[in-house]
Amino acid sequence: MTGPLYRLGSFCVRRRWVVAPLWLVLAIALVVVSASAGTNTSDNVSLPGADSQRATDFLATNFPAQANGMNPISITAPTGKQLSESSFKTAIANVTKAYASDTAQVSSAISPFDQQGAAQLSTDGTRGYIALQLKQNGGDLTEDEAHALIDKAKPLGAAGLTYAAGGYLGQKVSKAHNESSEAIGLLAAVVILLFTFGTVVAMGLPILTAIFGLAIGLSVIGLLGHVVDVPSTAPALATMIGLGVGIDYALFVITRHRHQLQEGMACDESIARAIATSGGAVVFAGGTVIIALVSLLLAGIPIVTTLGYTAGIVVLVAVLGSIMFLPAVLGIVGLRINALKLPGLSHHHDPRPHGWARWARWVADRPWPAVLAAVVVLAVLTIPILHLELGQSNTGALPKDTNARSSYDQMTKGFGVGSNGPILVTVKLASKATPASGSSSPSSDAGLQSLRATLAGTSGVQSVSQPLVDAAGTGAVFTVQSKNAPSDDATARLVHDLRDTVLPQATKGKGETADVGGLTAGYIDLADAISRKLPLVIGIVLALSFVLLLLAFRSVLVPIK
Repeated sequence: MTGPLYRLGSFCVRRRWVVAPLWLVLAIALVVVSASAGTNTSDNVSLPGADSQRATDFLATNFPAQANGMNPISITAPTGKQLSESSFKTAIANVTKAYASDTAQVSSAISPFDQQGAAQLSTDGTRGYIALQLKQNGGDLTEDEAHALIDKAKPLGAAGLTYAAGGYLGQKVSKAHNESSEAIGLLAAVVILLFTFGTVVAMGLPILTAIFGLAIGLSVIGLLGHVVDVPSTAPALATMIGLGVGIDYALFVITRHRHQLQEGMACDESIARAIATSGGAVVFAGGTVIIALVSLLLAGIPIVTTLGYTAGIVVLVAVLGSIMFLPAVLGIVGLRINALKLPGLSHHHDPRPHGWARWARWVADRPWPAVLAAVVVLAVLTIPILHLELGQSNTGALPKDTNARSSYDQMTKGFGVGSNGPILVTVKLASKATPASGSSSPSSDAGLQSLRATLAGTSGVQSVSQPLVDAAGTGAVFTVQSKNAPSDDATARLVHDLRDTVLPQATKGKGETADVGGLTAGYIDLADAISRKLPLVIGIVLALSFVLLLLAFRSVLVPIK
């Protein structure tokens, strides 16, 4: 690739006043368009073949109102007062009515003072929630729509009540702000690069390249969110990887360019040669990273796949920026790359062996002791993988000032931590059962009541709702609340216990099938699926990376190492 990269570098240097402005215009245009389109992320868990997916599909067919889960509008009375006071009840009734009248987006809205909502009021009467069922799932609901729905609850605040939206409604407007951590990372990079290069101009070029690439990559991801389900964590992951590789790749090229200038090479020629040599390392390094990320497609897990290729987009842009945008900027800067030197720091390339060279020579002279020492150190460092537990962070990990976290805390205090991640148990009935009065009312069917008692007696279960039966009488659903947080290991054990032991025994010989679903169970299935697929994905990444390195080095031993 040396020849093509040399020609590309030469072209970008010669057309510097065209290439650099084009990148600038592209970045600005994408940022503006992405900002205008707004943010649309989705944390829906789709796992073909998983038990939680079967439960979700069953709910979508038999209980469309419950299929998307419940979004609580949590309510807390002022200190020393209860929600039953007339002014509070009136405000709650008005808000519930406002939600119920929004037939375009709301399937149902149940007040804690409705007959069906008795369980939605805490025992001390100071906390409660409006159970909101939306017609749109978390992937279809936009951030603007979520804000509009939450604004309907403003009369609660006007009445002196504290309120917050939970579920995917609250999550849609509750984004953790990463600006401070990103600023700290950039500041650290500035300090390190200042000491590395000794000049302000040289320091700024890798930062500039990384920021430009990141702006373009994140804008593309933002626009993709309107076409496919992009997880809310995707931008943060892409930022972390994008900043790292963007600075790193530019550093390769700039270091080679400055050494060549110091040796007396002409500026434009030096840039082209730096792209031909260090640029080749950038292309192959970036290619390896992209292969690793895109190989997550083979996991067969949609949310993981999306995380992989969205991060891969940022890496691709970082590579292109390093071999196209950067040489144009270097051409514009010219010999001023060494301007604004830091006093007291002298940076001249010295070919004589220094610390790292002496270290490498020492290791090369003692290969077997070095290998054995490295294996021991690495073996110790890998011990924690034997205890690796995969899972999904819940809203309890969000900053306290977000809507979803506020709702999480209020629900925890009023109804227990498990209320933030209800588990749904769906049952396909062998014989018809009749609901009390429609599919939104509990059934008194003896068989279902017996199953409810069995579920309630299971270790780790705090409460079980009355069974709801669909209009056809062929399916039922229970809402099970764990005693533990959704992300707690004990909740995962409960879900597996229900699936492996409790439900098979309870439905044995009855011709019924039961599945465990809901967002909490979905994330547990996601962790299990990742654990199963991880060895396969790692193996494929290694195989594809071997092929790429084989092409890069034209050697078998080097890629193996």
